[in-house]
Amino acid sequence: MMDSIGSKLTIPRLYPILDTEALSRRGCPVETAAEAMLEGGARILQFRHKGHYSRAVFEQCERVAELARRAGALFIVNDRADFALLVDAGLHVGQDDLPPCDARRLIGPGRILGFSTHNPAQLAAAASEPLNYVAFGPVFATRSKQNPDPVVGLAGLAEAKRQISLPLVAIGGITRANAREVLAAGADSVAVIQDLLPDPCDFQNLRARIEEWHRLVNQ
Repeated sequence: MMDSIGSKLTIPRLYPILDTEALSRRGCPVETAAEAMLEGGARILQFRHKGHYSRAVFEQCERVAELARRAGALFIVNDRADFALLVDAGLHVGQDDLPPCDARRLIGPGRILGFSTHNPAQLAAAASEPLNYVAFGPVFATRSKQNPDPVVGLAGLAEAKRQISLPLVAIGGITRANAREVLAAGADSVAVIQDLLPDPCDFQNLRARIEEWHRLVNQ
């Protein structure tokens, strides 16, 4: 998990997000999804939990971290610097979370730190932060946030790529139908939640879906 701030992170083109709420709605345990995605070739996973962080949630996060470690994949925790430290993971923070400079003080210089941005002003501010990558979006309309920011579109994404030298992760409404356009617009990676989850959402179908995604983004 250790990565020097001074060296540019090579981020996988597919960035799967394990959203606990989305998985719960599909009746799929987070650990099952993580194992299937890793077996399908995922080289990075983010653990995203927007509810109460109970002891059970921490233990779940800890188990997924161990699965990622065994697979040699990067593991990122959303929002919580304390959890990231405890499971030896990277951290992703948003505009309403701990500021990146403070997050970096907590997690140290060696762990991956990512940051969500949603407009040119936020992107410009991110350029001076001690980050390894920046997420930008939503590129398209999304159902994964209760109060999403305005859609930036492919043109906004292309402009963001010109504005910042850090690896750029596109977020928001990205599916198999539009992912190639997003990558062509300049994204280094695409973060995906909903379109990772097949119906039925079981181990075999999840693994097959990740394999399909990898074929798509690596064409």
